[in-house]
Amino acid sequence: MKVGVLALGDTGWYNFNPSPFARPGVRPYLYPMITLLRTDSSNPDYRALIVDLDKDLAIRDGEVYHEFYAQYNKSDDIKYVLVAYQGDVPVGCGAIKHYEGDIIEVKRMYTLATQRGKGIAAQVLKELEQWAIELNYAKAIMETGVKMPEAIGLYTKNNYVIIPNYGQYAGMPDSLCFEKVLK
Repeated sequence: MKVGVLALGDTGWYNFNPSPFARPGVRPYLYPMITLLRTDSSNPDYRALIVDLDKDLAIRDGEVYHEFYAQYNKSDDIKYVLVAYQGDVPVGCGAIKHYEGDIIEVKRMYTLATQRGKGIAAQVLKELEQWAIELNYAKAIMETGVKMPEAIGLYTKNNYVIIPNYGQYAGMPDSLCFEKVLK
C-alpha cells in the first residue's frame, strides 16, 4: 500500500509526510495515498461530489434554510477547484472564489461521509490556502452552518477565527463565518 499524500500543483507533485507525529515502535494507522488535483468547476468529479454535498446540506439545514443558502452555492463560475482522489475515486473537494480586493472565499468544502476523519479535508484546505497565496490573496473567509460541527472543528483547528457574519450571511442565525490571514 502506498502511504502519504501526493498533490499536483502548478510546479509539480508534492509529497507530504502522512505521520509527522509517529513514535518509534508505534505503527500509525495507514491511509491510502490521496492525490489533490487543481481544476475548475467543470470537472465532472467535482460536480458529482457537489451533488452529495447539497444532499447532505439539505438534511442538515432543513428545507427553508437550504433553499436560502443554495442560491449562494452555485459552482458554475468557480475557477479554482480542488478534487481529492483516493486512487481513482474522488473523495473530497473544495474551492476558492474571489470575494473582494485581496480576499478569497473558501467554498464547497466536502468529504464523503465514508472518508471523514482521515485528514482529507485538512489537506484540501491547506492546498486551497497555498493556491490563494500563489494568486496573491492575503485573507481567506468562509461561511459554514452551526449544524456542521465537523466543518467548525476543521476551521478552528486550522487557525481560522470566527468573525461577524458577512455579506449575504449577515443576520442569519444558522451561519457561522470565519477568516484567516494567509500572508
